[in-house]
Amino acid sequence: MHIDLTRGVIKEHIIKLAVPAVIGYFFHTMFNVTDTIFAGMISTQALAALSLSGSIFFMVLAIGIGMSEAVTSLVGNAFGKKDIKKAEQIVLNSLVFAIILSIFLIIIGLFGVPYLVVALGDPSYVAETYEYINPILYGSFLFIVAFFLNAILNATGDTISFRNILIFTAILNVFLDYIFIIEFQLGVSAIAYATLISEGITVLYLFYKVRRTKIWCGCSKLKLNIDIMKELLKQGFPPSINMFMMAFGMYIITYFVAPFGKEAVGAFGIGMRIEQIFLMPVVGINIAVLSIISQNNGAKTFSRIPETVKLAIAYGWMISTLGVASFFIFGEFLASLMTSDPLVIKQAALYLRIAGLASYGFVVIFVYIGMLQGIAKPAVIFPVSVYRQLIAPIIVFSALSYFNFGIFSMWVGLDLIIFSSALYLWWYGEKKLKLLSH
Repeated sequence: MHIDLTRGVIKEHIIKLAVPAVIGYFFHTMFNVTDTIFAGMISTQALAALSLSGSIFFMVLAIGIGMSEAVTSLVGNAFGKKDIKKAEQIVLNSLVFAIILSIFLIIIGLFGVPYLVVALGDPSYVAETYEYINPILYGSFLFIVAFFLNAILNATGDTISFRNILIFTAILNVFLDYIFIIEFQLGVSAIAYATLISEGITVLYLFYKVRRTKIWCGCSKLKLNIDIMKELLKQGFPPSINMFMMAFGMYIITYFVAPFGKEAVGAFGIGMRIEQIFLMPVVGINIAVLSIISQNNGAKTFSRIPETVKLAIAYGWMISTLGVASFFIFGEFLASLMTSDPLVIKQAALYLRIAGLASYGFVVIFVYIGMLQGIAKPAVIFPVSVYRQLIAPIIVFSALSYFNFGIFSMWVGLDLIIFSSALYLWWYGEKKLKLLSH
């Protein structure tokens, strides 16, 4: 399957690419929601452990996600130039790159995770955290290879295959969680085992789909190309740091929320899961923007790029309005679907109503990051990520903690950080668009 995104109606391309991705990522989020629900059935400690583990493990995955986005950009630009031979070698070299990256990240994760867990200083759910995260770390290569395979398919305009496998594994995960937790009584580790089985099936299916594309020429045709590897690093470093900083930012937030108790940590995890459901369309739009702009940049049809950005922002803000309204009206109800603890429900609803407002800022951030990656100008993503996920949260949350402000102020501070980052990316992105058109 290959879609020429340099022609046709942009609005139709965005919908055609984003909708399958949105459906797929919705089921991916429901996969995580299922895990949260079953963790809540085990105990509040298990719920807090899953929240902490998620923020830590996402640091490992973030590098793989960011690097895989470089594949979409490079293959998409090669498609735009009609250079199929180059696209074939990018695909093969990127899979080798994915395997090497997986080994590196597993080693780093195994050495680094204990320090991150101990740093929170709350022993009440440390055992459950290790019970979940250790098997997940050993199997993290499955996640990274899956990201790279999906990135290849995205570059060809295929967001349907990933949607299909995510729907299947989300349903499978419900069955596996039930069997391992309710029937076998395996505890928190059961959630990890169910996830790894599902991810293994995902890798096999996506590899099968990649092999059926016109840019798969077979492993025997592989020619290791250092220049391609360097370009993957160059294009993948900024978005991977952005994703890593997002994950580290989650850990920083967890660190500052931890003094409010395990209920607050569990509520933050639930709030993020619910928020992710409403942000999934934005992720789909980001994928569509990257795919469309990378092909048009390669084909030098620059006039189509500003229209793509404008439409993507408009669609994203419409979706954000629906999400924010849902948080205000149904906050407690949505949280109650994942836990019966009244304090956790109250805290999660507060997070959704305050931090949920930042979804408008996330739309701008995701769209302009996709645009900058598509035109091969991703360098600014790194400093913005450092500000948004590291410098600003540490300064803002430390000040709020020092003056003993409550958790409400934490979420207001989070909104301010996200909106300020969005404003800068909008200004910088528009400046790059003007240069591109001249």
